[in-house]
This record gives sequence, structure tokens and C-alpha cells, in this order.
Amino acid sequence: MTPVEPESIVPSEELVVYAKNQPQYLPLPAQVRPDGRVTTRWRLSEEEKALLLQGEDIYLQVLTFGHPMYPILLSVGHPEKKRSGQSHQAS
Repeated sequence: MTPVEPESIVPSEELVVYAKNQPQYLPLPAQVRPDGRVTTRWRLSEEEKALLLQGEDIYLQVLTFGHPMYPILLSVGHPEKKRSGQSHQAS
């Protein structure tokens, strides 16, 4: 999977890039809302898509550095579009 710039849904969102100058990590573009909600977007390779179609699962690994885990949400398509009932379009 490759992180790509997320689509902005809410005008007050700010684009940031986490780990921009940390070579040990992959730079992660994200939209950050004033309420603290952070949205990232990931694009699957053709090989990864094929693996999913064959029944492979998606795993999420989060580095908490010993701190409590924050709530997370995985979704197919932008989660705000799902809430508002907008249709999903391939890009």
C-alpha cells in the first residue's frame, strides 16, 4: 500500500505530512480537522488487490510506544462520504 494525499471533504481541514523529515518512516500525507480527526488515504497495488480478492486479510499495525491505543476507523472510500450518503467514485 502507498499513502496518497487524501481528498479534502471539510473546508477547515489542513494538509500535513507526518514523518516528512524522518527517514526511518514513510512520509504520510493527512488531512487534519480542528476536532483532532486525522484522515489518511492508501492506494493498493494490483498485487495487493489480487491478494484481497483471494481472501487475504488487511492488518493494521500501530506504534503506540507504550501509550494507550487511540480509536481508529478503517473504511473503503472516504468515511465522511459514507456518513453523508455520497456515492463512491473510483479515482
